[in-house]
Amino acid sequence: MPPVEQPDEVEVVRPDFQLPLAQPFTGIEAADVGGIGPVVRGKVRDIVDLGDRLALIATDRLSAFDRVLGTVPYRGQVLTQLSAWWFDRIADLVPTHLVEVADPNVTIARKCRPLPVEVVVRSRLTGTTGTSLWTLYAAGARHVYGMRFPDGMKKNDPLPRPIITPTTKGSMGAHDRPISEGDIVDSGLVEARLWDEVRSIALSVFERGEQAAAEAGLVLVDTKYEFGLDPEGGVVIIDEVHTPDSSRFWRAATVEERLAAGGEPENLDKEVVRIAFAAQGFVGEGDPPPLATGLAVRTARAYLEVFEVLTGRPLVPAAYPATPRVVTALRSYQRA
Repeated sequence: MPPVEQPDEVEVVRPDFQLPLAQPFTGIEAADVGGIGPVVRGKVRDIVDLGDRLALIATDRLSAFDRVLGTVPYRGQVLTQLSAWWFDRIADLVPTHLVEVADPNVTIARKCRPLPVEVVVRSRLTGTTGTSLWTLYAAGARHVYGMRFPDGMKKNDPLPRPIITPTTKGSMGAHDRPISEGDIVDSGLVEARLWDEVRSIALSVFERGEQAAAEAGLVLVDTKYEFGLDPEGGVVIIDEVHTPDSSRFWRAATVEERLAAGGEPENLDKEVVRIAFAAQGFVGEGDPPPLATGLAVRTARAYLEVFEVLTGRPLVPAAYPATPRVVTALRSYQRA
């Protein structure tokens, strides 16, 4: 199967940004960290156990449809630095796991016990994955995630208010599954009082995200949050917040015009890749086709635009290959 390409329809803030594709950062293997600590390699992050802390190494591996599809330049740096920016802006709403950013690709985080569900907040009827509202609705489902939806809705329609559509956490290569809030509590995955706290926090963080996105000329359409418990049992937001990997962003200025014409909004996030792969027939089953260089570059530029318009500053590109600086940062943190 040929690599997945897509027409370049995304105008970006920095269309001439030079991307180093010769040596993409594809992850840190156990031997690479020089005995710094045990390494667990996830889909897109490599996690080093530092004792009472974790080093979360955001690689440039991109995962969609629960598969690693390839690498996107600067993806890991955007996720690390943009999440740190968001963590600072939601600190009054919920504690975070962030201790410090040790390197453009490395977050030093508190150890927390992750909750066994992903908390997805949505404001539109959209999406391409098997757990998205539109995919389920288009297949005829009208009662999903414990909620009923009326007939006659169209893709990308706004919802009356943001809703929570949780999923289970699939292991490497396994698919996440939709689950209702009631089932989360009834099955014992999360205790009722704790779930009430988590859902309240998630909706508050999403509202804060919508406000910041609107000020930057974006629409925050939906997002995924992960929560954990600190050693004292307090709720902590972990992983990442409002990045182009975990969130769907549309360019606000063209949304209504494009929808009125029957088109798709301008996606500035991982949906660029999802749409391209879905158009070629891959939605998670079988072997994925390669991620074409052109599509990886366009995705990187979309990520860079989101970073720039939200933070108000351009990304300062870190050196490639990334492994030497990542290892240096980890060793420096251990000695500190």
